[in-house]
Amino acid sequence: CCVCGSSGATINCWESNCERSFHLPCALRGECITQYSSEYRAFCSQHRPQQAVGSDPEPQSECLLCMEPLDDRKSYTTMVCPVCQHAWFHRNCIQGLALRAGISAFKCMLCRDKDQFQEEMLRMGIFIPRRPPAWDTAEELQDLMARHSRCDAIECLCPAGREHEEEEGPWEMLLCSSCAAEGTHRSCSNLSGSTESWECPGC
Repeated sequence: CCVCGSSGATINCWESNCERSFHLPCALRGECITQYSSEYRAFCSQHRPQQAVGSDPEPQSECLLCMEPLDDRKSYTTMVCPVCQHAWFHRNCIQGLALRAGISAFKCMLCRDKDQFQEEMLRMGIFIPRRPPAWDTAEELQDLMARHSRCDAIECLCPAGREHEEEEGPWEMLLCSSCAAEGTHRSCSNLSGSTESWECPGC
């Protein structure tokens, strides 16, 4: 085994001409990747796939799941959503979410993308069980997946109130493109009809 040095390693690196092997329990410690998709493949630490994102986490960024600090660069243990590239998390944390959510509910916590997010997580060695989510109740699942739907502007101008939103126009609700935890009506933040994204003051 290229990780522990003991015999009995049965998983070979998929890269041609690479002779490195490892035990399955050693894969995480050795920063190897095993892909649990239609065709099972494994890669050693030297040949494992990398995320093709153009930036590293902002300084002092925290994992969206455990709220603990992240590495200051993308790495084996620090991963990001390939779609929005704002949702950063630890590998162990996103694996835990995948095990609880299952393939039907596993998606990006910010942009809510499911297809591209799952495809990337599988490519990066995250196992997603093919079963319904393991939430205790349907109400908990609904609360977790609920989209923020309140105008958080200092002064909400909407005559129907902060909870009101329309599909387009001045009362269309935009969520913060970074945290998705705050929202605003277009009119309440002086956003034009062509504005596609908005960031809250905290971000």
